[in-house]
Amino acid sequence: QVQLVESGGGSVQAGGSLRLSCATSTDGTSIITMGWFRQAPGKEREGVAASYPDSGAPYYSDSVKGRFTISQDKAENTVYLQMNSLKPEDSAMYYCAASRAWGSWSNSGMYNYWGQGTQVTVAS
Repeated sequence: QVQLVESGGGSVQAGGSLRLSCATSTDGTSIITMGWFRQAPGKEREGVAASYPDSGAPYYSDSVKGRFTISQDKAENTVYLQMNSLKPEDSAMYYCAASRAWGSWSNSGMYNYWGQGTQVTVAS
């Protein structure tokens, strides 16, 4: 089993920054892809960023490219999402997800494990 626990959400003014953390624990299950998703009320869940722990290649949605950075600390078993230049449209519940497979990183269906989410609110 894999457990994911997000933290770091909160309320900020537009232009501000937040860093989300996703603490992971596994029973030895191999994780191929780590992703961050977000979902605003009335909207579909959207892939924000992903990385492949063994290769480190990051992927970003066009809406956050250049502003968000995904990174990982293998020693701490933690994945981070640094969010800069936040905009009101970034407001959403943010979820960390883990997949045992390769695939289309922004496809939520390929992820096997999800955290409980952390709320991000950006005021204009």
